Amino acid sequence: MRSEFKNAAHQACRILLRPLTSMLLRAGMTWKEFADLAKTAFVETATAEYGISGRPTNISRVSILTGISRKEVKRQRDLLAAETTVTPQKTTDATRVLSGWFQDPDFLNDKGEPLPLVESGAKPSFEDLCRRYGGDIAAPTMLKELLTTATVATNDHGRLFPMRRYYQPARHDDENLLWAVNLIRDLSNTMNNNVFKTEETRLRFGGKADNTEIPASRREAFQAFMDQRGQAFLEEIDDWLTENASDTNDQYDPCVRLGVGVFAIEDQFMKETQS
Repeated sequence: MRSEFKNAAHQACRILLRPLTSMLLRAGMTWKEFADLAKTAFVETATAEYGISGRPTNISRVSILTGISRKEVKRQRDLLAAETTVTPQKTTDATRVLSGWFQDPDFLNDKGEPLPLVESGAKPSFEDLCRRYGGDIAAPTMLKELLTTATVATNDHGRLFPMRRYYQPARHDDENLLWAVNLIRDLSNTMNNNVFKTEETRLRFGGKADNTEIPASRREAFQAFMDQRGQAFLEEIDDWLTENASDTNDQYDPCVRLGVGVFAIEDQFMKETQS
């Protein structure tokens, strides 16, 4: 790697690590724990992505790529092989339930709006909605989560109705941490694809809009604008994805994961004073 490009990579790493480190410190992680995880990630990535003809990379090459001894590479591989990771499904299942509530004709009124639902019993009910879209999570468990996060509320007649179409876990919740990390992962994967492009690379859309001349007093107005327009855009994307989703397993047209991420930007920006 050219020295100037490696320097740029070092700078990029520091920029990326600052918000990640802040998040990990709040979660109680030490630098030693992070270093151990980083070592595992280097071995895992080098093994999976730098093999020949689609095969896993051998131990010697992983050692050369990562600078980790062959003995330690083998130990890390053994740890990875024995690792069992249980990924919570709540975020995915809750999103699917809300999407069904906003799109399935059985749960819409004549104006195409989500119907207020009873919790169980007569159809359509929230229990019926969860049975159709909630995976293996019980309806009471799903409802408790959606009420806790103010995603669903109860009207004057005791019926349930959605406050918004998207689900974000409660603050300081394990699911919230996973949700945040998944956003970072998706953004990083897109940028990695676009930065290290080859002749075969298909560039993915990536962009942002920001301005350093916005008065602090306009923060709430921008937040309201984002809540409305950003959500409307995501709903349009969700409609397209739903319409184009496959309901069969076609071996000649395998499924891929497609989507878009939208998030607000806000930080302090101090103008340099002219002397």
